[in-house]
Amino acid sequence: MKTISFVIPCYNSSSYMDNCINHLVSIGDDIEILIIDDGSDKDDTLQKALAWQEKHPDIIRAIHKENGGHGSAINTGLSLATGLYFKVVDSDDYIKDTEFAEIADYAREQVKSDDPIDLIIYNYVYDKPSENAQNPMRYTDMLPTDKVFSWNDLKNVGYLDYITMHSVMFKTQLLKDCGLQLPEHCFYVDNIFVYYPLVHAKTIRYFNKDIYMYFIGRDDQSVNENVFKQRIDQQIRITKIMFDAIDLQHEVPYRKLRIYMRHYLSMMTAICAVFLYMINTEESIQKNKDLWAYFKEQNPGFARYLKSDLLNRVVLLPGRVGRAFVVFAYRVVHEFFHFN
Repeated sequence: MKTISFVIPCYNSSSYMDNCINHLVSIGDDIEILIIDDGSDKDDTLQKALAWQEKHPDIIRAIHKENGGHGSAINTGLSLATGLYFKVVDSDDYIKDTEFAEIADYAREQVKSDDPIDLIIYNYVYDKPSENAQNPMRYTDMLPTDKVFSWNDLKNVGYLDYITMHSVMFKTQLLKDCGLQLPEHCFYVDNIFVYYPLVHAKTIRYFNKDIYMYFIGRDDQSVNENVFKQRIDQQIRITKIMFDAIDLQHEVPYRKLRIYMRHYLSMMTAICAVFLYMINTEESIQKNKDLWAYFKEQNPGFARYLKSDLLNRVVLLPGRVGRAFVVFAYRVVHEFFHFN
């Protein structure tokens, strides 16, 4: 068994994928790197992936598939993964391999264990070269450090400590057993990846180390504000899927995890609202109303529970003044975190 399966979804990534792969190959011979070419059609992504496979045949596999989107590439990687742990690394990002060494060694210890832990968490960094800004996102306020814990052991459960796909490494079998299958031809699927599977993780370990460098700055990046506005319907789709995936009130046995997941889902609804308010047309305002109507129709009790969250009470302030305040608050937070 390999220790870690690193999956790199690639779509026309030729100009930057080498940096991502370079930081992984030095981690050790007990890992595997699955480069998933998701139907690239504008550059030599596949040829580069095959060249990497030829250079490191013991740890790298190049897989070509028809285009299906980010989620489809992750699904393919998960179906092929043989490592104890599963880690997604986007092709324009990278892992700081020197700092990752301690986590890799810990994962190797887990391979020898009769009961390896389910989830490893570490910090990620918003890396925005255009503004010479690197903003680390750490979880010391929420997660116990340097020990195995469960969701009952969470400390503060606030609104700023969101666990992202960048900061997690799940046990591969856990993801397979819980039936994780991400939507195809849709952006923002990473939110599902770090939502539903959390319920199935019984044991967790957090390393307070800045590991994952999350690049921000390409004009075509999915989190770019203008791109996000164009794809707001996909954000709404993912939010609905998350709402339908699990009834937090009745299907999450850990109280603190239940609060955390409500905060996370509220963050998703808030993002929908903010960008619909930015678009600021009759149609966009109606879409936000329709989203909450959908929640109420599907599960009225859960909809009330979600709407009672403080973030939603703020974001759903009525009228033009309320919407303007919400957009202003978003701008203030964005100025601090540089998240797109």
